Amino acid sequence: MIFFIFTFAILFRIRNKKTDNKMKKGIHPEYREVVFHDTQSDHKFITRSTIKSDEKIKMEDGKEYPLIKVEVSSASHPFYTGKKIFVDTAGRVEKFNKRYKRN
Repeated sequence: MIFFIFTFAILFRIRNKKTDNKMKKGIHPEYREVVFHDTQSDHKFITRSTIKSDEKIKMEDGKEYPLIKVEVSSASHPFYTGKKIFVDTAGRVEKFNKRYKRN
């Protein structure tokens, strides 16, 4: 019983504590709704993010959202789907090796 009263007193004190929790203006990125498009499974979903994109897409609800293309999401990842999908990484590896090749 004493523990309950003590815990309640602490929570009441924390809740009623006057603090200034205002965020500073102009330093935070814009947090908005964006569409992520899984290019392997052609699955699109809307979520919120601070990532920037120049591409836009119009969804079924009639609104236009920034578009972010991803190669793997839960709709195409083998862990979530239970299927083995071959991801072409050879082109990316060759591109990396060509870019950072030492002479």
